[in-house]
Amino acid sequence: MEKQHNRGQDGAGVASIKLNVQPGYRYFEKLRSVDRQPIEDIFQKISKKYKALLKENPGKTNDATWIKEHFDFAGEVLMGHLRYATHGEYGLQNCHPVIRQNNWRSRTLALAGNFNMTNVDELFDVLVNIGQHPKDKIDTVIVLEKIGHFLDEGVQAIYDKYKGKYPNSEITEFVENELDMIRVLKNSFKDFDGGYAMAGITGNGSAFVARDPAGIRPVCYYADDEVVIAASEKPAIKTAFEIEYNEIKEIPPGYALIVNTKGDLDCCEFIEPLQKKSCSFERIYFSRGSDPDIYKERKMLGKLLAPKILKTIDYDLENTIFSYIPNTAETAFLGLMEAVEDLKSQIPNPKSQIQKPRIEKLVIKDAKLRTFITDEGHRGDLVAHVYDATYEIINKGKDTLVVIDDSIVRGTTLEKSILKMLDKLGPKRIVIVSSAPQIRYPDCYGIDMSKMKDFVAFRAVIKLLEDSNKEYIMEEVLQKCKVANEKKQGVGNGPNIQTQSAGQVVKNYVKEIYAPFSDEEISDKIAQIIAAPDLKAEVKVLYQTIENLHKACPDHLGDWYFTGNYPTPGGNLVANQAFINYMEGSFERAY
Repeated sequence: MEKQHNRGQDGAGVASIKLNVQPGYRYFEKLRSVDRQPIEDIFQKISKKYKALLKENPGKTNDATWIKEHFDFAGEVLMGHLRYATHGEYGLQNCHPVIRQNNWRSRTLALAGNFNMTNVDELFDVLVNIGQHPKDKIDTVIVLEKIGHFLDEGVQAIYDKYKGKYPNSEITEFVENELDMIRVLKNSFKDFDGGYAMAGITGNGSAFVARDPAGIRPVCYYADDEVVIAASEKPAIKTAFEIEYNEIKEIPPGYALIVNTKGDLDCCEFIEPLQKKSCSFERIYFSRGSDPDIYKERKMLGKLLAPKILKTIDYDLENTIFSYIPNTAETAFLGLMEAVEDLKSQIPNPKSQIQKPRIEKLVIKDAKLRTFITDEGHRGDLVAHVYDATYEIINKGKDTLVVIDDSIVRGTTLEKSILKMLDKLGPKRIVIVSSAPQIRYPDCYGIDMSKMKDFVAFRAVIKLLEDSNKEYIMEEVLQKCKVANEKKQGVGNGPNIQTQSAGQVVKNYVKEIYAPFSDEEISDKIAQIIAAPDLKAEVKVLYQTIENLHKACPDHLGDWYFTGNYPTPGGNLVANQAFINYMEGSFERAY
């Protein structure tokens, strides 16, 4: 969990299931925390209980059977989760694992995952129509109850099969041995629309890890004679078990890893896979950069930016300083500098015979905080205090500063903090470079990018429409979005439910507001937005191209936040609704 701490910071939780526990003893335990250091808080509490137990019973230190009976977390099946709030809501009740308890062990379910569903309203109605009364209309509750419903059905079918032929106590054992978890998943997930890497444990110790049919969310696993483990990132598994990367396998899209109480495992298809569209933004920003594949991809993203940057600075290396911000952009920066070195000899009419590009640490992050993963109410306060600048290392009024960032989403950190600090250094020009393309559309599969007004690229295109007297396009798009979303039927990942009543594929009409302008025009307008009027330096903004993104991450083609090409029909509906919300002044999430 510590090795995946980069994936979340606003909460954590663990659950433990004990196998073969006699009635009268607890077989299930969970603990969650929203402490400032949630992982440390959880394991300090667990450790304190364990040490107190052994202190009171010193003769039981090596008695595994006794410890299992008396220590809550001495289980064989373990689950841990780190929460990153995908829609800005915090609190213990939002932390995973979430639990559906029952006195029948095989009906008890613990669930944790990285997921968002786009069709929560439809899924809610499904539960109501089968007779349930969901306590809330959020995807965590809906998913838990839907899987729980078909888990109950599977258990009941086996019970009915043996009822009257065997004692109920024996039927319980038959249920736990015969329950078909793949069938449960097939029935539960068939109308889900979203991205998910989801893990579940039943009370008898059976477990599953399911991945969405487009492979949007990452998940991998490792198994040997002693352990089966699944996680969102390979470095966490490699570090914990000291294994080679080639021993860690990826769960394919539409497949689930199934593990029974004996430790037998299988990786089975439970839903028809779609074209793989695994999230590229995971690779650019969220995932731990020590993964060798991600490291190479991030370096390549930097390398592919070099020609555009050199052209922008008029190939003047002598009067240019290269740097990066934040720390997650360092790998792309290394790739950029390698490419600049390689391209030096190709510079047309070089202005000097400079031997080495100038590299400096211009901005230092003095707190281990990620402003992107901070709730909206506190992000503005945070960015003003997180960074410090390095003074007296540039030629004032002469040097150009090239600063590479991994992505520019809201532009808040640049506008309120970074550019002001850089300008105080006295440069002639500041070039901000994003290793990711322009983020134009909401993400609805597990990353906190849900409101159109937050995206600096969206704000830029709205300003361009106003400047060019093309606001009518916004009204036209609004009407198209309303018509499309009013006609929507139930959406899901299945091939037969991706169309509307007229047989037309659901469209993302928001694309039309970007169509009149080039990428460069939008980038230039972004530069105007994030540059305060009192800045002395000229500000230029450069973005990665979609073509180069796919060159750098050829196996991870999910790019909907950049292109609007969503891998599920629910994504198009979310984009349309997000634009409707913006135009109507609503601050609600679009999913």
